[in-house]
Amino acid sequence: MLNDYNVEVQTLFLRMMVTNAELYTRVMNIMNPKNFERTLRPVAEFIVDHTKNYNVMPELNQIKATTGITLELIEELDEGHCNWFLEEFESFTKRQELERAILKSADLLEKGEYDPVEKLIKDAVQISLQRDMGTDYFADPRARLLALKSSNGQLSTGWPSMDKKLYGGFNRGELQIFAGGSGSGKSLFLQNLAVNWVQQGLNGAYITLELSEGLTSMRIDSMMTQTSSRDIFREIDNVEMKVKMASKKAGKFRIKYMPAQSTVNDIRSYCKELQIQTGTKVDFLCVDYLDLIMPVSVKVSPSDLFVKDKYVSEELRNLSKELNVLFVTASQLNRAAVEEIEFDHSHISGGISKINTADNVFGIFTSRSMKESGKYQLQLMKTRSSSGVGQKIELAFDVETLRITDPNEDSDNSTVPQSTPNEILGNIKTTSIITKNNEVSPVTSQFSGARKDILSLTRQCQTENLQNR
Repeated sequence: MLNDYNVEVQTLFLRMMVTNAELYTRVMNIMNPKNFERTLRPVAEFIVDHTKNYNVMPELNQIKATTGITLELIEELDEGHCNWFLEEFESFTKRQELERAILKSADLLEKGEYDPVEKLIKDAVQISLQRDMGTDYFADPRARLLALKSSNGQLSTGWPSMDKKLYGGFNRGELQIFAGGSGSGKSLFLQNLAVNWVQQGLNGAYITLELSEGLTSMRIDSMMTQTSSRDIFREIDNVEMKVKMASKKAGKFRIKYMPAQSTVNDIRSYCKELQIQTGTKVDFLCVDYLDLIMPVSVKVSPSDLFVKDKYVSEELRNLSKELNVLFVTASQLNRAAVEEIEFDHSHISGGISKINTADNVFGIFTSRSMKESGKYQLQLMKTRSSSGVGQKIELAFDVETLRITDPNEDSDNSTVPQSTPNEILGNIKTTSIITKNNEVSPVTSQFSGARKDILSLTRQCQTENLQNR
């Protein structure tokens, strides 16, 4: 790599582009006239504008007449020269963009605007030419499918009914949104998913921007130990033992409170610090919830929900890709959804911007009577990797333990044979058995032994009562 991209080198770059238009086509995605010296910038700008408007490289005479600068063609350009150009031009562009980003960052830091700095530097560093030619579809179908299964395959949600609709569950690197009205159970769904994944042995973190760490932890205590939330403190010894027992088979799990108006950078920084300090790399992230996060890349008013949610959704999905995790968050439904029983995109607070970015969007529907009778309904508003849009999933809700489960799970897995009425009646009837001495002995079947036990227990209780008196 060259250390100094002086005027002579930059002129050579332009000459090579004019000589071989194919070279320009290969670097046009990173071509920026601002990277060139002031004397050469008019030529670079003219080449970019001319090729954009006319789809052809300008002639040397056109360049001279328009900019007053004379360029000469290069007589021979072989493959080695072209490879050198591609490598050096990429390095030149990256260095110039990074230099400009650092200078701009200094101005932002003076103004106290810290969040955009990281994006500026990151964008400059990530500049590169397109060398990846994509997937050759016909080359090796088996390897292609196995690679997808191993690297991005679905992980179960813990609810078989939902897994079936989503063709297996959620994928890493995707954004899932649970949308519901105030008090509909958005946090409950995120917490139940966290419990499901932890019990599968996955490591994760629950980021709460609303509830405290203590209250969130206590809710998860109820779910994890199947203990009524109102009995947690009364049965504190039992709860402690059950949580410690569960930890032996479960993955690592952290609950972290962050103030509202936090950014994706705060979440990213926390995950990196968690890995450094504890050695735990998270497999899933639950963020409660999207509407309380502010974007990093742009400065917007919190009242401009459409723009704010658009950038926040994109940044959260990028973070999910970057960390390669299961990512779930929640969002508010607007007032128009209060009286509705069928949700659509117009009911999402902030508009369609976040739906466009998300991979799966679920509407949470419940009523007071449904909640009291232990029922929740999820409406599939968007599914990117399946055909489940418009379908509904019925889930069971335990009001005491706050646990959300699949009501069909037990019935699907049940293998206990059911007795018919005639079989039950036959078991109760008295039967006869012929002994070796040809004597007939009346025997009552299963209920005779049970009956004796009950009578014996009754007599024992009566005796104890008399003694206590």
